[in-house]
Amino acid sequence: MSSAPNGLPRYPIVQGPMAGGASCPPLVAAVCEAGGLGYLAGGYKTADGMYQEIKQTRGLTRRPFGVNLFMPQTGYVDPAAVETYRGQLAGEAGWYEVSLTAEDTVGNCDDGYEAKLAILLEDPVPEVSFTFGTPAPDVLARLRGAGTRTVVTVTSVEEARSAQAAGADAVCVQGIEAGGHQGTHRDDPETDGTAGVGLLALVAQVREAVALPVIAAGGLMRGAQIAAVLAAGADSAQLGTAFLACPESGAHPLHKKALTDPMFPHTELTRAFTGRPARGLVNRFVREHGPYAPAAYPQVHHMTAGLRKAAAAAGDPQGMSLWAGQGHRLARALPAGELVEVLAAELAGAQTALNAMQMRRTS
Repeated sequence: MSSAPNGLPRYPIVQGPMAGGASCPPLVAAVCEAGGLGYLAGGYKTADGMYQEIKQTRGLTRRPFGVNLFMPQTGYVDPAAVETYRGQLAGEAGWYEVSLTAEDTVGNCDDGYEAKLAILLEDPVPEVSFTFGTPAPDVLARLRGAGTRTVVTVTSVEEARSAQAAGADAVCVQGIEAGGHQGTHRDDPETDGTAGVGLLALVAQVREAVALPVIAAGGLMRGAQIAAVLAAGADSAQLGTAFLACPESGAHPLHKKALTDPMFPHTELTRAFTGRPARGLVNRFVREHGPYAPAAYPQVHHMTAGLRKAAAAAGDPQGMSLWAGQGHRLARALPAGELVEVLAAELAGAQTALNAMQMRRTS
């Protein structure tokens, strides 16, 4: 049996949405069939592209799954800073033989948000999560009315309280250890290097601040870590990097290999590829351009898209965005369904050991 009698996932394991291709229908379906909750990434896709992936996933599984959306970005971006960074990347453009034209930075700053919402309201999925902000209360209410559970990604107690006030059904609490973009609601470059709270501390703080179910995310790679966040107050755990190396994942083979390659021993938060803080493996591109990248998302994301694609095509991981959480060296290249079962067994073992320890102490 891969799901509970009420149709909910059997295990408190969520496969994190990873924009850029990793969270593809085969991965999502495999996780769902094994008893976890799989998540499609709606970010960086057209509304129709998102819908096509929803249809593909429904053709692979009848289990519940989720879709993640990026909130529109409305903050001021300094055009001069973007142009300065374009100059910084001129050598990269020449090396990979791609152009950095003005159109590269114009990209749609709302990521097709309204069109995607319209699809999800007309043809609902079981769960929708939001990153980079809290939707308007009426959006959350309409999704709830359509039978969809709503989740808001938060990185602080303040953001969790905002999500609760708006009417979210749950919060995904993202620790500083998480791979990919930090889901901060306000991108403040003055806090780079100083902001961010570790997952266990943040889960405990949010648990005491809001009366919403908590999904814990950030650096989780083993069942014992899932047990730890559940003990800290989380209701379930979200893992992204752990599923990157799975054969069903749509991540580039070089990205999968890099997770455990000694050439990439650590991660850091960088604006180098997108203009927003995101955790990835430290490679040449991060070292050379990270210190100069402006706070300009998604303009920088669009500007570097051609460079990243060219680096991948050339087989050069030193020019790719190798998103990964701090636990990346623990990645296991198992089939997604098998990984879910292994994580669940590790979780059960850790919980049994903890219960036995508590019994010994009280006897």
